[in-house]
Amino acid sequence: MEQDPSTALKTFINQSVVPGDVVLDLSTLTTQTIKLGTGLRQDGDAISVIKAGKLRFEKPNKYWVEGSHKRYVPCVEDHVLGIVLDCRADNFLVDIKGPTLAFLPVLAFEGVIRKNIPKFEFGTLLYARVVKANAGMNPELSCIDASGKAAEFGPLTDGFMFETSTGLSRMLLSSPPCPLLEGLGKKLSFEIAVGLNGRVWVNAESPAKVILVCNAIMKSGSSSPGEQKVYVEKLLERV
Repeated sequence: MEQDPSTALKTFINQSVVPGDVVLDLSTLTTQTIKLGTGLRQDGDAISVIKAGKLRFEKPNKYWVEGSHKRYVPCVEDHVLGIVLDCRADNFLVDIKGPTLAFLPVLAFEGVIRKNIPKFEFGTLLYARVVKANAGMNPELSCIDASGKAAEFGPLTDGFMFETSTGLSRMLLSSPPCPLLEGLGKKLSFEIAVGLNGRVWVNAESPAKVILVCNAIMKSGSSSPGEQKVYVEKLLERV
């Protein structure tokens, strides 16, 4: 009997899974397409788990394993914060906290041709998306979206970047917006870029605001939505 992915995976959603668990058999499905995020991979007809955590679902058809890990496993379409380590003829070598360095083609920027290739110094921070992530190969990045536009991607200047767990990064990017960032945004003006690889960049008009936002994120990372809301309200009363 054929079934859809949501029915087949329902037993595992929000449940703890470990590497080796098979959460879905594609041979039993209809033609509906599903999208696999970090922590999952396809082996033939089997969708199996490759890292410990909880299986999560996002409409309409994306599944991933969420966990608080320091090591990042690249996945296609993840948005990441990378640090430029070297520049070669065709690629920048970028650290994204993964098992290997990532390649960022020198032409993977909006409007760039060979005559105006960007130049980045060692340590430049970039916001990029993962476009290739095959086992045993260096992942590939891009600083343009699917339509060829720069969108929000590219170098991040000024501000402050800190590293955290991948679980905290996903919490900050959750939908609906996490109460922490929503509460801070009502009273403070700041910029933030969150990478699914466990890096967060914050920029504001003054160093004091940058420090306040960064500390708030780091201190409330393991709190529940309700606790975050109370924490932000008390914090902003003192500002």
